[in-house]
Amino acid sequence: MNDKLHPVLKSIIPIVGGIAKTFGKSCEVVLHDITDPYHSIVAIENSHVTERDLGGSMSQANIEAIATGGFTQDQLNYVKKTADGRILKSSTVVIRDEAQKPIGCLCINFDLSEFVMVRNSINALCYTGETEENKGAKGYQGTNINEVLCNLVNNVLDASGKPVAYMTKDDKVEIVKILDQKGAFLIKGAIDYAAKVLCVSRYTVYNYLDEVRVEE
Repeated sequence: MNDKLHPVLKSIIPIVGGIAKTFGKSCEVVLHDITDPYHSIVAIENSHVTERDLGGSMSQANIEAIATGGFTQDQLNYVKKTADGRILKSSTVVIRDEAQKPIGCLCINFDLSEFVMVRNSINALCYTGETEENKGAKGYQGTNINEVLCNLVNNVLDASGKPVAYMTKDDKVEIVKILDQKGAFLIKGAIDYAAKVLCVSRYTVYNYLDEVRVEE
């Protein structure tokens, strides 16, 4: 792959390792060659963050942008979420050749999950009281039932202060217990949605429900 790689991209490969070593295991750094979007990854460090490998593809959004000629602008400090609920702070820098034609991009995906947990702990420590009226102002507003369910689940997850990827079984049981107390499972499709968000099967959610309802 490297034999056909543009010299500009080759010169950036050492930078990939340098950035990753500077910022540690939570920082994934990826170099893409956009001439082959479906096998674009030519260098990667800390691949465990998004579980990709050399020869992997770009995101579908970037592939579509390349196809339509829209892959021209850098994207800095945007937020992504992994399938297991980890929060990533990401940046994509477009790399150009001597004629200023895009030939690749350098992507940084920094896993913020541990920092979010620390922030939530600090917020809890600094908490000085909030009235029920103020809490109610946040509400579970939505234009349809699916939005209500989504908001309800997201608020419960946010209040837990822990990304799903770091949750134990007991943590997930507690999430299901709170959702049950708030009436979430009266909404059609709530079991499947909770299972997807918690990265478990729908039968596992039913087992959690049985467990918490027996306790009550």
